Amino acid sequence: MKAKTTAAVGGRHPHTHRTAGEWVLDILKVIFLLIVVVITVYPFWNIFIVSINDATDALRGGLYFLPRKLSLTSYGEILGRPTFRHSILVTVARTLIGTPLAVIVTSMCAYSLSRKDLVGHKFWSILFVFTMYFGGGLVPYYMVLKGVHLLNSFWVYIIPLAMNVYNMILIRSYIESMPQSLFEAVKIDGGNDLVVYFRIVVPLSKPILMTVALFAAINQWNSWFDANLFTTSENLKPMQSILVEILNQYQTGASTSQAMSNAASGVTVTPDSIRMAATMVATIPIILVYPFIQKYFVKGIMLGAVKG
Repeated sequence: MKAKTTAAVGGRHPHTHRTAGEWVLDILKVIFLLIVVVITVYPFWNIFIVSINDATDALRGGLYFLPRKLSLTSYGEILGRPTFRHSILVTVARTLIGTPLAVIVTSMCAYSLSRKDLVGHKFWSILFVFTMYFGGGLVPYYMVLKGVHLLNSFWVYIIPLAMNVYNMILIRSYIESMPQSLFEAVKIDGGNDLVVYFRIVVPLSKPILMTVALFAAINQWNSWFDANLFTTSENLKPMQSILVEILNQYQTGASTSQAMSNAASGVTVTPDSIRMAATMVATIPIILVYPFIQKYFVKGIMLGAVKG
């Protein structure tokens, strides 16, 4: 009887009817969320259906939700280009190599700076934060890369991006929230900092490490500007760099005239269809990764941002 009374006082009785105002509020919430979904999802969906629709048929317009004539010719055309296929390999390689390296380097630095007994702890912390607000500029950065012989090298994609101060601060804050008694116990048993890092820090920091891995992977996958600045070899061009070239290949007027010419000559691809297909090839893989680490994302960000 007491439990029923508590339930009735602390919350709404399950058989209580909802008021008209509550129904109206819920309907407005659903309508608002539907509008947000349409605004955010529909542009991506439109690109997708244009990419899988017959290119000459798409010239008529009117593609809204489903393709009229299903065709994968545009994908065949874009994947049939040797330069684009090679650029996919470059992007995949820099992502698979750069992501774990960035996580290891950043987390090791974060663990070091989380130790209060580190010699010059405050100095090193200020020095790292200083780099977030002040930089030498692009020309000095270019000269440094040239001096260490990273220009026109695959490692120009990996080594400069191995460390990110913002990600380091997130991981450091996460580590500082751990019970210090765990670290002391390992030290008492004769373990050094490497033992603490690999046996305590890494297993317990999985949420924030996965979050940082997502940041690093997206950065590597979407990066294209560094290829234009620091490489001249076509064999080092990543997929996003080739995609930018494709997107800029045709001006608006030239694109329309080229599309009409292709339609008249029986060619089943157009500049727009090629751009749409290339965009989907470059976007879908990284989107598919997110659901697998979504459960770690919010937890990692929230716990990593508790301390500044």
